[in-house]
Amino acid sequence: MADISAIRESGGIVEKKTAGDIIFDILNYLFFGLFTFSCIFPFYYIFINTISDPALVTAGKITLIPHGLTLSNYAVMIKLSDFWQSVLITVLRTVLGTALMVFVSSLAGYLVTKSEMWHRQLWYRLLVVTMYFNAGLIPWYLNMASLGLTNNFWAYIIPGIVSPYNIILVKTYIESIPGEIEESAYIDGASYWTIYLKIIWPLCKPILATIAIFGAVGHWNSFQDSLILNADSPALQTLQHRLYIYLNQSSNIGAVLSSGDASNIASSLNTKIIQYTISMVTIIPILCVYPFMQRYFEKGLMLGAVKG
Repeated sequence: MADISAIRESGGIVEKKTAGDIIFDILNYLFFGLFTFSCIFPFYYIFINTISDPALVTAGKITLIPHGLTLSNYAVMIKLSDFWQSVLITVLRTVLGTALMVFVSSLAGYLVTKSEMWHRQLWYRLLVVTMYFNAGLIPWYLNMASLGLTNNFWAYIIPGIVSPYNIILVKTYIESIPGEIEESAYIDGASYWTIYLKIIWPLCKPILATIAIFGAVGHWNSFQDSLILNADSPALQTLQHRLYIYLNQSSNIGAVLSSGDASNIASSLNTKIIQYTISMVTIIPILCVYPFMQRYFEKGLMLGAVKG
């Protein structure tokens, strides 16, 4: 195998790749290409089956390209009883829960960076300890019930406001900001609140966007709290909980449709199509939001992991 030779070109050094390097690059791109395809294809396959002719889907003729394009499957889903109520509850908990979590995480993360904080190390260590210990499902439920957080919308919001992991990320990110910026503001007479709102908050946008994605995805996909805490309150059930109910009832989906034309449409759908369509309805919103937040997500996650 020939040695790597360096060739000076336009003031820079260009390395000439050997046969081994080329083979490695090919195998590397091939592996990650197949890995990417394996991640994307399930979503693509489900989507093309939801917009194809139900008869062709039932016959198993939809594999790579959709045929007989139609949106009738989605028309059936939006006519399901309680669907829009579950969407409203999920959107409300996602927006409100994420906003409160981001604010509290940023404020707590800023506080634990201050050496003036009373017993700062003790509180920070107690915060970290909560990441390693869990009382279990039954004590958690008994605690939530004793606090009156069963059959209550706030059961979705209050437990998730304080997130130790997100606080640690914000703390680490703030510590990477040059201290001179805050010191100059303090000398000019700025209070802690002013420094936090006018300096720290704007500079922390990348890490705040990162934890916002974590929080939003967690709230949107949350299922267990709705199933356990609000099972007796259909009006408070989330979209994922409603998805679970629909999937269990998909063989008799006509029973959960309002009436009229919707039932006639449903009769032409089989269980598989219904499951595909419901799954896409819950996935599409997150897929639409994530690309706009990805650049903040990558930057915040990398910068927030520089220090420990």
